[in-house]
Amino acid sequence: MGKLFCMMGKSASGKDTIYKALISDRSLGLHTVVPYTTRPVREGEAEGVEYWFVNEKQFQQFKAAGKIIEDRCYETVFGPWRYFMVDDGQIDFSKGHFIVIGTLESYCKIRDYYGASQVVPLYINVEDGLRLFRALERERRQTAPKYAEMCRRFLADSGDFSEEKLEKAGIHTVFDNETLETCIAQVKAKIRCYL
Repeated sequence: MGKLFCMMGKSASGKDTIYKALISDRSLGLHTVVPYTTRPVREGEAEGVEYWFVNEKQFQQFKAAGKIIEDRCYETVFGPWRYFMVDDGQIDFSKGHFIVIGTLESYCKIRDYYGASQVVPLYINVEDGLRLFRALERERRQTAPKYAEMCRRFLADSGDFSEEKLEKAGIHTVFDNETLETCIAQVKAKIRCYL
């Protein structure tokens, strides 16, 4: 029976880069799970790769059909943005192991939906100064940088990933991403424990 690995961490912790390294390593055999969002597509993102990009009406249709596994709504400077997972047939544990990127809140909801024995947390951590630097560099590369939203996310993460919330969620293993290659190797080693 497969597992669902939930990668999480504060914004600009390197989750996307680590995720891409993990799914490109064929020896891990990880299947991807594409979550949904109502936020606009960022430069470099592709439909069905990072997210399925939908509108509020489509979210409400999934909800009415009882297909929402977990959802979060953030009041951004651009209005509400939803992030959510849909029970749309992507996850079938008889086919192996799966990986998804989310938040601490989404991890808890996914764990509650599938059961703690099926879901493995992978928490990525970066020192706040380095994380802020990375976030600013990423935002500068956008055609239309959204600095206010970057700052909102940065500040919100302090509460969303507080030590108390991590402890309550049972997150005890932390992967520090000071050096990307080392962090990737440590995460791979953890995943291989379940292969």
